[in-house]
Amino acid sequence: MDRRQRKSRASIFSAFNTLLEKKSYRSITVQEIIDEADVGRTTFYAHFPTKDDLLRELSDEMLNHVFSPSLDKESTHDFSKDGMSYRKLVSHILYHIKDSSMNIERILSSDCSAMFLRFFRERFSSYIENMVNKDKECNVPRSYEIDMLSSGLISTIEWWVKSGMKDSPETVASYFTSLFKLQNE
Repeated sequence: MDRRQRKSRASIFSAFNTLLEKKSYRSITVQEIIDEADVGRTTFYAHFPTKDDLLRELSDEMLNHVFSPSLDKESTHDFSKDGMSYRKLVSHILYHIKDSSMNIERILSSDCSAMFLRFFRERFSSYIENMVNKDKECNVPRSYEIDMLSSGLISTIEWWVKSGMKDSPETVASYFTSLFKLQNE
């Protein structure tokens, strides 16, 4: 993607977030996003076939970073060292929800939260599939374990946002890993 495309995409994301501050997801039209972003209809559709695709891409923007194989030190956290454990992964996700310039918190408290969380869950499930120990002896099917971890994380995120994100990401990650008895520290 060239510089101009990245700039258009960023403008569309920004416009979408601005509109979410003022109105519900369902009531936002593509035309309003185009007007707010000051881009042409063709430009919008070149990036996003639908408004739902825009939401999916917004989700992917955050998740691409969170699930990146190479992490950099960031202003609020540093997961660049060592390997990625369940606790670090959950902490990292929560930091990005809290610190996100893409206003993930606003999306999670809007009428599009279920759709966003479904996209999020799909990505998280495919990512942790590689983390779930295939060799460990387990009395449940692997697919069930992945589904329960993904569902648990989504519930954890919803609870944390509804409670005003009072606990630190590390504390909530500790709750999650303790509850699921995840030994991958």
